[in-house]
Amino acid sequence: MTRATNLPKLVATSVVRGSQKGQSHGGVYLIDFESRVVDQKIDWNSGDIDFSGRGWDRGLRGIEFTKDCVWIAASDELFCYSPDFRVIESFTNPYLKHCHEISRRDHLLFLTSTGFDSILAFDLNAKEFIWGLYISKNGAEWVGQPFDPRAKGGPAFVNSYHINMVRVDRDGISFSGLNTQALLAMSSDMSVKEICSLPRGCHNAMPFADGVIFNDTAADTVRFVSRSAAEVQISVPLFPPNELDFMGVDDSKVARQGFGRGLCILDDGLVAAGSSPSTISIIDIVKGERLTAVNLTMDIRNAIHGLERWPAEWS
Repeated sequence: MTRATNLPKLVATSVVRGSQKGQSHGGVYLIDFESRVVDQKIDWNSGDIDFSGRGWDRGLRGIEFTKDCVWIAASDELFCYSPDFRVIESFTNPYLKHCHEISRRDHLLFLTSTGFDSILAFDLNAKEFIWGLYISKNGAEWVGQPFDPRAKGGPAFVNSYHINMVRVDRDGISFSGLNTQALLAMSSDMSVKEICSLPRGCHNAMPFADGVIFNDTAADTVRFVSRSAAEVQISVPLFPPNELDFMGVDDSKVARQGFGRGLCILDDGLVAAGSSPSTISIIDIVKGERLTAVNLTMDIRNAIHGLERWPAEWS
């Protein structure tokens, strides 16, 4: 493994899969790869959590930034923190449930509402949820149905596609889920089209260079599939079983090592990728190799969720 230099500071959230009442359910961490220092900023131990399997309400999820705020999603609540992680305010909506990732473009913050197979938009100026898009399928065709999250009559709680990723950039809005088996894009007329196929069970799929990059979670790899070059696959770090903590204590059997989730595009062909037990790797996607990694804990239940570059002006 080659040591990388001049790496940015990263911020990560984690979910403790299989944790019980009274235990920590994850947290927020600042990771300085240059100094190899990990600073836990938040320990998420809320008592009003749904414990019905998988990650569900445990932990904190997607991360975004505005000029003076850090925005972090929990399962059904959007939190606004100061840069030193004091809670400023929080927001809820009846159609926000099992949120995973969030993404900002200008004054709009887009959130995956996994439990409702929907994407929600939160207006950062008005401080309210203003728009939703329910995703379904009619035969082979994807369908997007707009709805107002401020009114009754929205979609039912279904979670058919487990939408866990949304990405907004100059090219528009893309999203995907465990069961979409495709990276999807929303057009300006609210129609939904397929960009490319994906394996079932992946996380963090997003356009990258001339292709797509994602955590192929079922295969324990980070994959970059290009239109013009050979496919790149980098294995998720694995540890000797005798070094892992809490092996076999998760009755739901979903906590395992090598669970890849969390992906952040850096510079010069580098990406940061998360996995369990909570580990963050820096990958050179051009060379197809892992350059360095920082492990936060050997608790097999503790999995990285959100992963972003920490703003340089706050370092």
